[in-house]
Amino acid sequence: MCSSLLAYLLILSQALFQVSCLKFNFPNFQKENDTHLILSKDAYIALGAIQVTPDVNGASMENLSGRALYKTPFRLYKGNGSTVATFNTTFVLNILSQTSPGGEGLAFIITGNSSLPENSQGKWLGIVNENSNGSAQARVVAVEFDTRKSDDAEDVDDNHVGLNINSIHSTKEVSLTRYGFNISGGVDLRVFIGYDGKNLTVFVNEILILSQPLDLFNHLPEEVYVGFSASTSNYTELNCVKSWQFSGIDIGGGGRNWKWIITIVVPIAAVTVLVVIAIVLCVRRAPEDEDLEGGRGNIEDQIIRSNLAPKKFRLKELKQATGNFSPKNKLGKGGFGTVYKGTWKNKDVAVKRVSKKSHQGKQEFIAEVTTIGNLNHKNLVKLIGWCYERRELLLVYEFMPKGSLDKYIFYDEKVAMEESILSWEQRRSIIQGCANALEYLHNGCQKRVLHRDIKASNIMLDSDFNARLGDFGLARTIQEKEKTHHSTVEIAGTPGYMAPETFLISRATVETDVYSFGVLTLEVVCGRKPGNQSEQNNYNNSIVNWLWEFYRKGRITDAADPKMDGKFEEKEVECVLILGLACCHPNPHYRPSMKTVLQVLLGEAEPPQIPQERPSFVWPAMPPSFSKIDDSLTGSQLTPFTELTGR
Repeated sequence: MCSSLLAYLLILSQALFQVSCLKFNFPNFQKENDTHLILSKDAYIALGAIQVTPDVNGASMENLSGRALYKTPFRLYKGNGSTVATFNTTFVLNILSQTSPGGEGLAFIITGNSSLPENSQGKWLGIVNENSNGSAQARVVAVEFDTRKSDDAEDVDDNHVGLNINSIHSTKEVSLTRYGFNISGGVDLRVFIGYDGKNLTVFVNEILILSQPLDLFNHLPEEVYVGFSASTSNYTELNCVKSWQFSGIDIGGGGRNWKWIITIVVPIAAVTVLVVIAIVLCVRRAPEDEDLEGGRGNIEDQIIRSNLAPKKFRLKELKQATGNFSPKNKLGKGGFGTVYKGTWKNKDVAVKRVSKKSHQGKQEFIAEVTTIGNLNHKNLVKLIGWCYERRELLLVYEFMPKGSLDKYIFYDEKVAMEESILSWEQRRSIIQGCANALEYLHNGCQKRVLHRDIKASNIMLDSDFNARLGDFGLARTIQEKEKTHHSTVEIAGTPGYMAPETFLISRATVETDVYSFGVLTLEVVCGRKPGNQSEQNNYNNSIVNWLWEFYRKGRITDAADPKMDGKFEEKEVECVLILGLACCHPNPHYRPSMKTVLQVLLGEAEPPQIPQERPSFVWPAMPPSFSKIDDSLTGSQLTPFTELTGR
């Protein structure tokens, strides 16, 4: 009780600087939604969408510009910018050209100025005008979807995505032509944009298009608006936004005033006095609510120190949500605990009840909350909140309707449904989704994260079979981004997915994560379990060894899952399987980084070359004799572990 009161006191004392959330969701747009938006003169809502530069009763569509912003501003940072907000947004664009080429384009903007700049039609895209272009006073960052190559600009083509900072000239551009997308073709494009406080990431139709380091503190004011801008010139098009979802954790604490202080600070002071009295009384009592490894406050204190920890639930809320953890609501069980389906605020959730017998229950619980709780990515399972009460450790996630991936790869044919058989397209999409998630953890976060337990049962599938990486109980954050490993005193992971060097060195590395991803890739394509998981080191009895034999004989595609009935492109399957083997190279120096893996999966690079026969595992591993430029490095100390933990 005492420790929880201290934690409560800490929260109260920081109330002036608490974070808050800005969340909204427009599945489509109706006329009444305009009360939540700031619409410029020519922009309006019609036909279930925002018409940013509309066709008004057959009137001319030439030389228009428009903006549509969410009415409530978003606090991006506070003071010196030591803490910057994070956010992600998903929207559907539909741009239909009326001329050839179309013109000019549409942009998602983050801006300190809610008004539309004058004379911002044409190539200015409603972002800036001739006077403000290139000026820090513009105070705008944009992700542009450009549909015309301006004569005086250095645009890559008339069908590209660009990142713009206070200017119409992009700091980085990527053509969508090579991905088969036509921005102004009149088809829906689903766009995801995420910002983790350090990097901006853009996906179009589930494909990673752009990832760029970006410090918004240097370019924008504390309070900003988010929304869209667009324009036309003598070349015209319909610029429509059909849906829009936004979720951000902003840095709260606006300007102080006496009314605010009276309504907030005075009650805090009163409660603080009561808390101090309660602490004095309870220090004389023995703690009544301890877990097996220490006091309750020890857990809460560690979580509270994570500034962006998700919502804290009460136990009674989760009991009510799950029908008091009814067996009827049980979704699955693992070494970490049991997962139940629940309903909270009319939304399905998954509640993980950590087993009291779990050897690492407390550590895994804290790791899950403090690691995934700070992350936002479309290929990660979203952690909604946590609860620690009456010796119960509980985690609340978004519900994944299709469950875990292993049920579809290793299903029981006697009870299988037709839906259980994954097509090649679904498998390829799942592999790419996992790669996106892992690349984000290794290179896209403010602090590098090592997952340490990548396997099929930790990959969840949403209603559209999109992959979401979950279970961060073994994950560890690397405080310094340049550091590539996490030292430990025990082996963490699941036999069958663990790199051979794991059993010899006292560290988890980016390369051990890549090895696990490689095993996952092979089992998704082949429909075969990774090996004898009762053995600690099954190097010679694994899917990797089995598949390398097929590769040596020149018939690697014969290993593809027979349940696909040969309905796949052999070249694609061959490429992915070779990539999987490269990730499982016994020498960690030769494994590709996740950045390279994504380039191969996107068709931007050839798979790494691998030898015809699987090399022997030798330690210490010798680095390549030539300079190899990649994103990951490992050490080579030989330090035995003291304990093996299988999951």
